Amino acid sequence: MPKSKSRKKGSGQRYQLTPDRRAKTKSSPRWYGPLLIGLMAVGVIVIVLNYIGLMPGTDDQADPIWLWVGLGLIGAGFIGTTFWY
Repeated sequence: MPKSKSRKKGSGQRYQLTPDRRAKTKSSPRWYGPLLIGLMAVGVIVIVLNYIGLMPGTDDQADPIWLWVGLGLIGAGFIGTTFWY
């Protein structure tokens, strides 16, 4: 019967006593959070002003271009929050 290979005695530890630490991730700059909140707030303001009729190019009806601009600003703010840490 063939002899099985065994580990050498004293060659190392069976298990690791301390877990591997991940490198610290760099945090976002201080201005990043207020920028995202500002983008979303400006998007809401654009939509509200559009429906009030105070945006340029709107006579008495809401212009869908300004609606998409406002929604785009809000969406950009939400997408930016996924990268905020």
